[in-house]
Amino acid sequence: MKKDFFWGASTAVNQVEGGWDADGKGISVIDVLAQTTGHREETRGVLEGHYYSSHQAVDFYHHFEEDIALMAEMGLNSYRMSIAWTRIYPTGLEAEPNEAGLAFYDKVFDTLQKHGIEPIVTISHYEPPFELALQGGWSKRRMIDLYLKYCQTIFERYKDKVRYWITFNEINCMLVPFGIMTAGGVFSPIRSEENTLQLRLQCLHHQFVASAKAVLLAKSINSNFQMGCMIASMLNYPLTPNQEDVRLADKENLIKNMFCSDVMIRGNYPYYIKEYFAENQIELLTEEGDADILSQGTVDFYSCSYYMSSCVGVDPDAKAVSGNLLAGLSNPYLVESEFGWQIDPKGMEIFLHRVYDRYQLPIMIVENGLGAKDELVDGQIHDDYRIAYLREHIKTLKNVSNQGVDVIGYLPWSAIDLMALSTGTIDKRYGFIYVDVDSDGNGSFKRYRKDSFY
Repeated sequence: MKKDFFWGASTAVNQVEGGWDADGKGISVIDVLAQTTGHREETRGVLEGHYYSSHQAVDFYHHFEEDIALMAEMGLNSYRMSIAWTRIYPTGLEAEPNEAGLAFYDKVFDTLQKHGIEPIVTISHYEPPFELALQGGWSKRRMIDLYLKYCQTIFERYKDKVRYWITFNEINCMLVPFGIMTAGGVFSPIRSEENTLQLRLQCLHHQFVASAKAVLLAKSINSNFQMGCMIASMLNYPLTPNQEDVRLADKENLIKNMFCSDVMIRGNYPYYIKEYFAENQIELLTEEGDADILSQGTVDFYSCSYYMSSCVGVDPDAKAVSGNLLAGLSNPYLVESEFGWQIDPKGMEIFLHRVYDRYQLPIMIVENGLGAKDELVDGQIHDDYRIAYLREHIKTLKNVSNQGVDVIGYLPWSAIDLMALSTGTIDKRYGFIYVDVDSDGNGSFKRYRKDSFY
């Protein structure tokens, strides 16, 4: 691996930070997701009698110095994190930013610098202001300018502290129904007649334009900024050699894995999306000049999450599986985690080769990990299963690098235990650092080093 390779780990602010109303922070779309069985319930505001796990999460807000010191002890040289939009602009509509919020991230970045850890910052990781969501969020074009106001503030404030920026987390999740929540900014339940592909793709177009404009803005503030996209890998294999299965897998991989990065890297809507739009009766509202903006505001690097793979096919009786935004068919050659996610380190090699062959840009894996029910026994957590998962993926990573793919970073999910996005619980843990808190927010919040930490 290269000497300046980013060996790190990742988190998202809405899953670790807490301090949801501290020092002037406003309410985000995640702050109104209440605990229920299965997926969280979206409530119109913060209501009495409901529990919202994002409100304290694992309390990074009050433990960041300790947590960053642990990251340094673990040997990390990089940390992929996000900024809470609502710490900077509580409703998104303010003319001036919240100084206390800006000062908090100054302290975080200064602490990272003290420990020699490079921040890689996601600008929007599923948590736009709730007030903007109530007004239509990303379905409204005005969201672009509000996002850019936020971008300008953090670019100027942290221009000497942050080099690497990711405009939107897993932007391609907008292609699946779950995206209505993770896109954060259209207030609509996941299972709802309002949650249409048409709506999500209109939101996605606005995010494409916002990302491109943010890239251009960033370069005007600091030409050394490195701007990236972030894609949730949804690798699909054909279930059989049946030509219908093979063609279906090709189409799924193009639409779900390549469409968004094609726009953000190549700077235009690809040829194949016309058929997809026609099949789904999609008609986008665009403005004159959008095409020029997309072509000018392309990103410098590619980043992605990679957890698992799946199969697709036309057999209606094939066994189904699900995982990180990926629902498909079971692969008989793979084993599954205790939560049913198919473990496929070889798939990461296949995926990275496809991406690099297509774009020839540096690649960061900014999420990869195993969720499991870790047990704290006598102050120790023996997570050999996580070590085995990571070992095989790191072997793959080294192979891919030796084969000529320009991988510049590996930042697994996650640095520290965190609240799950879809359920808001902590039953399924990912971190190298264990936090003594349960899904109801009870516990000492003491940090423990897992075996995988060492």
